[in-house]
Amino acid sequence: MRLSELLNRKVVSESGQQLGRVHDVRGELIGGRLQVTGLVAGELGILERYGIGIHGSGGPGEAKVHGHPVIPWERVVRVGAVVVVRD
Repeated sequence: MRLSELLNRKVVSESGQQLGRVHDVRGELIGGRLQVTGLVAGELGILERYGIGIHGSGGPGEAKVHGHPVIPWERVVRVGAVVVVRD
């Protein structure tokens, strides 16, 4: 699966709670390979996708701070037409 295939998929919990859509993917380089570590989803997640911070402006010398919740990849149970995560 390509990372781009995760974007815009619906995310739901095992109990059926709608968590929004995937707007961004978090990852780390481990041993020269990209490993997915989390999904940014929901209403605030769309701000993350467009690089809009909530605290820092991202101006010269100032890091942009997002603070949007990230769903840890360990919570992902299944990726299909929708992404299902543990409650």
